[in-house]
This record gives sequence, C-alpha cells and structure tokens, in this order.
Amino acid sequence: MTVESSALYDIPGPKALARHRLYGGIALLAIAALLGWIVYMLFHTQQFTESKWMAFEYKGVQELLLRGLGNTLKAFGWTVLFALPFGALFAAGRLSDHRPVRMLSTLVVEFFRAMPLLVMIFFIFVALKVAPLWALVAGLVLYNGSVLAEVFRAGVLAVPKGQKEAAFALGMRKTQVMAYVLVPQANRAMLPAIISQLVVALKDTSLGFLITYEEFLHAGKLIATNLDYDLPFIPVVMVIAPIYIGMCLLLSWFARWVERQGRRRPSMRGGAPVASAEVAMGLPPTVQR
Repeated sequence: MTVESSALYDIPGPKALARHRLYGGIALLAIAALLGWIVYMLFHTQQFTESKWMAFEYKGVQELLLRGLGNTLKAFGWTVLFALPFGALFAAGRLSDHRPVRMLSTLVVEFFRAMPLLVMIFFIFVALKVAPLWALVAGLVLYNGSVLAEVFRAGVLAVPKGQKEAAFALGMRKTQVMAYVLVPQANRAMLPAIISQLVVALKDTSLGFLITYEEFLHAGKLIATNLDYDLPFIPVVMVIAPIYIGMCLLLSWFARWVERQGRRRPSMRGGAPVASAEVAMGLPPTVQR
C-alpha cells in the first residue's frame, strides 16, 4: 500500500520510518508494562480469591444485577424513544424559513446542550419532584436530543445544494424535499454520529444511581457496600464494566448492520436521487440523463 504526500503530510524517509518504528516499539513496551503492572496488582491485592467472587453465585445477587440491567435498558429505551423525535423536531425548527421558529429552536438546543446533564437530572428530580426513572430519562432526552438536533441539521446541510435545487425545480414543496430528497441522503452520513451519541446516552444512564434509581451501577454499589469487600471493589467493577462495554459494542455492531442494509437498497434510479423521490410521490419521472 503506497502512501501519497499532501499539503499536510509528506512521505517519511528511511530515517523517519526508523524513528517511527522506534517510537511504536517504545509505546508497545510501555503499554505491555502497564498491563503487566495492573495484572500484578490484581493478584497482589488478592482480587481473584474465591471469597471475593463467591457472592456472585448467590441467586439474590444475580437477580439484583439482572434487575439493575433491566432498569438500565428501560431508561435507555425511553431515552431513545423520545430523544430521536426531539432532535428531529428541533433540527427541523433550526432549518425553518420562519425566523421566530428558527430562533426559538436555536435557543432551546443551545441551552440544553450547554446545561450540565447532572444539574438537569437533579433539578428535575429535586425541584420538580419527578420519579427517579423519569427524572433520569427527562435529563437524558433534553441533553442528547439537543445534540442529536445538531447532528440532524449538519447531516441535512451536508447534502449537495444541487439536490435541493433540482427537487424544487420539479415543483416539490419544502416538506417533500426534506422527506424524500435530503433526509434519505443524509441518513448515511448521520448514522455514525447518531450511534455515537446513543452510546453516550447508554453510559449516562449510570448517573441514575445518584438519584437512587436502581439501575445497573446502583446494583453494583449495593453489592459492594453490603458484602465483606475491602476497597477497592474490583470484582464488582470487573463484572459491571464488561457488560457496559458489551452493550456499547452491540449498539455499534447494530449501526454497522443498518448501514450495510442501507447500502444494499438502492435509493436512486438511473443514478438520479431526485428521480426516486418522484416515484415515491407518484409524480411522473423526468427524462433520465
């Protein structure tokens, strides 16, 4: 594989390549040493002894973890259900031709993006006296929905301008241009950012333990504080962390699967994306170029 130079990058010469290999080797040795030290400390502090792991054999502990995992997925599910429409609504508002709508949408999005998530959750829980689940969901929806609104808006604006002009030339209204031309083409570009934000929302459900919502991290905290563990609670962390990581990886895999499915479904006829919009609307197709 050849590497081409650009205005920002020059092909390294023999000395630079040797230097890069040296730096890479040093970095690998440093990482290996760090991992070795972590494993040594885990054994040295007796984190793998049977007494610290036998608690997970109890049915009550297993049920507590499963209940906490279910509550985490419940909060995440409600967040996704509301955050995506919230983001789409305010993205459309920010793209509106009506200035009051655009200004109001901008104010809402920028306010909730700037507001710390934990402050919003505590305010909704304490000041408004909302149940822990819905206080957590409301805070996650307001924050992540505002971020998604910017993702949707950027994705629509990234579609080449000629696509919109061609659709208007066919006599389509703005809502039709948005629904049949801009959004379908923007979906592929927006999908990685959308999934990344949903992964953030999934991890942020762990903030629920601060308002006594019995999610997965809260379950781990109960296990660690009610059993004979010495600080730090490494066994509990080693059980909870891989499950969080696995859920995030599963979400990323699902995003890649959706993207592959989208590539297999041609949305263009004859190489013209506007022609597919015509067919979807029942308009007579234009002459293919």
